[in-house]
Amino acid sequence: MISWSDVAAFALVALTMVMTPGPNMIYLIGRSVTQGRIAGFISLLGVIAGFVVYMVAAALGVTAILFAVPLAYEALQWAGAAYLLYLAWNTVKPGARSVLEARSDLPVDPPARLFAMGFLTNLLNPKIAVLYLSLLPQFIDPARGSVLMQGITLGAVQIAVSFAVNASIVIAAGGLAAWFARRPRWIAAQRWTMASVLTGLAFSLALQRRSV
Repeated sequence: MISWSDVAAFALVALTMVMTPGPNMIYLIGRSVTQGRIAGFISLLGVIAGFVVYMVAAALGVTAILFAVPLAYEALQWAGAAYLLYLAWNTVKPGARSVLEARSDLPVDPPARLFAMGFLTNLLNPKIAVLYLSLLPQFIDPARGSVLMQGITLGAVQIAVSFAVNASIVIAAGGLAAWFARRPRWIAAQRWTMASVLTGLAFSLALQRRSV
């Protein structure tokens, strides 16, 4: 089926994307710092469920249909870019607080809401849409057998990589928050760095051309 070199290359792409700050990372860190690791892991399960939806859609060819309709893809592109700019603004607007600042004024969400918010955050994550719409098809070769199984295999690799990285983030969030709490200047630097990264991702997404 898929060669090990292609699997490794796709895993590296998935690792690079999950390590880039985005909506999933922001939500998981914020919830883990505010409500604890258990809440973070429940939220992470919702994120993983969102990955499964994308994986099944890609494997069944639904994403190919979206890619074949230029207006639909462009709408997704611009909506994703706008969402990233919105997150960037919320990071640095007057009165904004870092996701690494522990807060007591946020409501404690029940498990069902934590899962649902993780799911929706990932489902609306433009990075994941780009990964499954643009990058995954490039690693599928019809000559190597079932396209469906290749899509599922690559999707499973991406989910495993994402779970490992995000689980580490959930576990480390509390320690990071404590470290930053003792260094207020670093909190400000983190906010502006996050905003800059999100803005860069927004422009990159908006200017990206379809590759298939």
